[in-house]
Amino acid sequence: MSVITGRRRIGKTYLARKHAENKKHLYLFVSKKPEILLCKEFIETIQNTFEYPILGEITNFKTVFKLLMELSTKEQIIIIIDEFQEFYNINKSVYSDIQNLWDEYKDKTKAHLIFIGSIYSLMHKIFQNSKEPLFGRADRIIYLKPFPPSALKEILLDYKAYTKENLFYIFMITGGVPKYIDILTKDKSFTKEKIIDLFLQENSPFINEGKTILIEEFGKEYGTYFAILEMLSEGRTSRSEIESILERNIGGYIEKLETDYDLIQKRKPIGAKSTGKVQKYYIKDNFLSFWFRFLYRNRTAIESNNYPYIKKIINKNIQNYSGPILEKLYHELFIESAEFNIIGNYWERGNKNEIDIVAINDLEKRIVIAEVKMNLEKAKINLLQEKSLNIIQKYNDYKIEYKLLGMQNLDEYLNM
Repeated sequence: MSVITGRRRIGKTYLARKHAENKKHLYLFVSKKPEILLCKEFIETIQNTFEYPILGEITNFKTVFKLLMELSTKEQIIIIIDEFQEFYNINKSVYSDIQNLWDEYKDKTKAHLIFIGSIYSLMHKIFQNSKEPLFGRADRIIYLKPFPPSALKEILLDYKAYTKENLFYIFMITGGVPKYIDILTKDKSFTKEKIIDLFLQENSPFINEGKTILIEEFGKEYGTYFAILEMLSEGRTSRSEIESILERNIGGYIEKLETDYDLIQKRKPIGAKSTGKVQKYYIKDNFLSFWFRFLYRNRTAIESNNYPYIKKIINKNIQNYSGPILEKLYHELFIESAEFNIIGNYWERGNKNEIDIVAINDLEKRIVIAEVKMNLEKAKINLLQEKSLNIIQKYNDYKIEYKLLGMQNLDEYLNM
């Protein structure tokens, strides 16, 4: 039993179907319809694949799943069940039925059972909540993530469109999500200008994308979640600042955004105690951060199709917006290098002595401390060294390397 989860557009279905290519397989899509109609559709698919005589009408998924288990004791088959979380709304007892039948048949079945789900919070609940029937049943859980920077470079090289600037803006706007990159490559939009033009066309697939992928996750309280994400996209990274603007406690929302929905990340300064209260929040998904910052925030202009106005706003603000994204790109490049066991940021209370990257290799006892700037002329080694005085005291027997990083030396790290 395998589970594939992750945000929408990440390629879960494509991956599963590619795995099943040229092998005997069944693909069953759980659409939003009554269980009896869903079962009718599934039985037709099973009969077309197996030419198996089925007597009488089957009206529940429990019987369908038992039939699949019986068939898979006779021959090898890959069974893909897509949008598996939808059973939560159709008939929750399906999960208990599957658990009982899987426990009964798993030692004699020849099936590779693949469950795919887009809504992260529900898939996490179904398979990783100890109170749920399918907890502990999956042999592997794959949380599919966007392409890393090295893959983005490879794609751009394939299209003879690689420049470090193109890679940076594709990373900023798509976050490495395969579907969005597929749209850009088909349109041959690789530069910042062409990507923004494609983004802001009438009927663009990107205009309502944030709503499309999140409203179902959040349900009726999506307005509060959207307000929090909009403020995070503007660089308001502290809970207290957001609460003062919204004039309400957002603790429960923040916790769900982090743990249930996996949309934001809490960061503490390197070396801080786990119980310490000095922390900041960030949107993990680059595309959603860009969407909330420039599209959702200007939804009135969107509704009147005033795209030239939004384009001016993007061009006016993109330089300031780019700085933290370049920092994030370097963080990912340091992670890809596999040279460091700890990678993070450092700052002191009141946002004093902020350091963009602290990368620690405890095995070799060395630390890289780096400043990241879009304009490297504004970065100074002596200022970086001054800001580092307190943190390096905790690592007095480590070799310290200071680096100034910008767009200019991105190629060097893309080849790490």
